[in-house]
Parts: sequence; structure tokens; C-alpha cells
Amino acid sequence: MKYIDIHAHINFKAYDDDRAEVISRAKEAKVGMINVGTMQKTSEEAVKLAEENENMFAIIGLHPAHVNKSFHDVDEIGEEGKAFTSRGEDFDYDFYKKLGENGKVVGIGECGLDYFRVEGDKEEYVARQKDAFRKQIELAVELDVPLMIHCREAYPDTLEILHKYKKIHGDKLRGNFHFFAGDLEQAKEILDLGFRMSFTGVITFAKDYKELVEFVPLEEMFSETDCPYVTPVPFRGQRNEPIHVREVVKKIAEIKGIEEEDVRVQLLKNAVDFFNLK
Repeated sequence: MKYIDIHAHINFKAYDDDRAEVISRAKEAKVGMINVGTMQKTSEEAVKLAEENENMFAIIGLHPAHVNKSFHDVDEIGEEGKAFTSRGEDFDYDFYKKLGENGKVVGIGECGLDYFRVEGDKEEYVARQKDAFRKQIELAVELDVPLMIHCREAYPDTLEILHKYKKIHGDKLRGNFHFFAGDLEQAKEILDLGFRMSFTGVITFAKDYKELVEFVPLEEMFSETDCPYVTPVPFRGQRNEPIHVREVVKKIAEIKGIEEEDVRVQLLKNAVDFFNLK
């Protein structure tokens, strides 16, 4: 590997027609990837892909959007009428523990809290999200792997929960805030907690991220695509894929004023060490 996309979703329906070609392009460019599950089905598929491919790994878990039945886009697991409706999955600890014992699984997630789209009874929805998040924290500690955290408009609650578990488990509790979109104060709190942050292609076209990328130490961050979403410049308008993580690395180097090759090497080292990539 020369690059690594630490948060990809080529296990999603969006790649059913050309998944092999997407993987081939990444391999030719020496781009490794971690595919991230969002429920049982996509977690199983992430593990299967990791078993079949060198320099590919898996993270498994239940996305907060899937704890209740709610609208979700068709890129994830396909169409059901005009849009996919999640099934309201309960977090099955034993299922994910067994899946997580596979040597290619390097984390638990993406898990966390998401208050952006709350449907139905808000109090009940939030309570279910928090319950699933806590269980996944406990599983990550038991398996001794990092968390891959999804947080949208819920940073105070997410950090409060993590602080409580950190007091109990110390350094054994670790993780990454994927697609970090908080503010500087939240970034400081995350770093003080011993957690890290990753940035996507959004930094190539949204100026709001410049100050954050400048602030977060290079040694404490990762590069990701979150593909098939947030395609970076100059590929805007196309479906995203892991090979485009190179544009994220390039932009981080530009913002920080560091040689691109030095950034590439450090980001790869960060991921290999943090996720214990074999």
C-alpha cells in the first residue's frame, strides 16, 4: 500500500455493477481500504470482501440511522420502491462479536449518534441510538479494536458517553471520528480524549474545513473517502471510489504546507499502527 482509504463502502449496492473494476483500480494505484458496515448485511459483505482481497480490511457495526425504520438512500443496499427503508435493526452483540473475531476485522462501527434526521418519537429514537452505541463501545473494548464513530449534530452527547467509558477503560477505549465536521473546541476535546479524526473529499471544495485541517496534528488524522459519497474535486458529479483518497491526501498537504509525499507516508503509518493492519 502507498495510500489507505480508512472509511469506504464498496460493500454497498452502488458498486454491484462494477465492484471488481473499482477494486482493480485501487490495487493498481496501491490504495488499500477499510470497508465499513452499517448493519448486519453490509458488515458481512465488508468481511467477505476483506477475506477475498489483499490490503482490504473490514469494520463492522450498526449505524445510528438503522436503529429505527427510517428513510435511507438507495446507494446503500438498493431500492425498495423509490427509496430504501431501514429495518430498525437491534444491535445483536453475539452476532457482531462472532463476526468480529475474523482476523480481517479491525474495528467496530460505524456507530455513534445522528440527530440530523429524527423520525417518529425523538426521545425513543435517541434512546435506541444511545443503547446501540454503548453496546458497540463495550464490544470494541472486549475485542480490543478501535471504534469508527459516526457523529452528526450530536457531538455533546457522543463525547459525554465516551468520557464516561474512558474513565472505566482508559487507553483500551480508542477510536476515530470519521468525516469529522465539528468545530475547533470539539476537535480539541476529541484529541484530549485520545481519539482521532479523519477527513474526506469535502475538504477539497468546502472552505469551512481549512482551519480544522490546519489545527489537527498530521499524526492524529486519517484520510478517507466515505465512498460512494462526497466525491472530491476534480471528480465532483461522479460516484466516489477509494482511488480518490489520493485527492484528499493532496489537499491535506496543500492546507498544511507539507510535502505531499511526507503526508502520504505519515497518513499510511497512522492507519497501519492505529488499526493494527496486518
